[in-house]
Amino acid sequence: MIFDVLTLFPEMIQNHLQFSILKRAVDSGVIDVRTVNPRDFTLDKHKKVDDTPYGGGAGMVLMPQPYVDAYESVEKIENSITIMLSPQGEPLKEGLVKELANYDQIVMLCGHYEGFDERIREIIKPREISIGDFVLTGGELPALCVIDAVSRKIEGTLGKIESANDDSFADGLLEYPQYTKPREYRGLRVPDVLLNGNHKEINEFRQEQRIKRTKERRPDLMC
Repeated sequence: MIFDVLTLFPEMIQNHLQFSILKRAVDSGVIDVRTVNPRDFTLDKHKKVDDTPYGGGAGMVLMPQPYVDAYESVEKIENSITIMLSPQGEPLKEGLVKELANYDQIVMLCGHYEGFDERIREIIKPREISIGDFVLTGGELPALCVIDAVSRKIEGTLGKIESANDDSFADGLLEYPQYTKPREYRGLRVPDVLLNGNHKEINEFRQEQRIKRTKERRPDLMC
């Protein structure tokens, strides 16, 4: 999987890839994360990428020329999709993550300030994705969420791909509670069923716990 990220702050993306599971995925070649800085494509000698909005208003708007040129510099492969990280986009949920994992390349546009000049949308025609009903200072954190979530679905990222199949939302339910050593801690014991070695009973217990937890914490998922 190739991730191409258009960002004014490439260090925010690359630094995150220096740790844990994503670092192993990059080092092993399972994923390739590349960054493109629109400042490198501006025609302004001061590397300016934003300006005041027509019609007035607070803040600055990202100019179309640097972003469109930066986007067009990215070599697209056949099975590719372009997304824009935006609070106006469709929610990033498990079904969408699985869909994105079927692509071989994801190109992402990270915004800043008051957002994108509308002509960037009209020319590039990206699929817009949101990580929640709130506004951040930039698109880098949402882009990293996409990279992290999608990478988990790719063979070779996790030690066992089955680990992703048991995650919360994998089949519409939350994950069951997990336990490890010691068997008792501050008076709280690991459920006996997890210690008896009967995998059928363990699986039934875990499924019951998933249903119970989902009903209690996210009843909207049961609809």
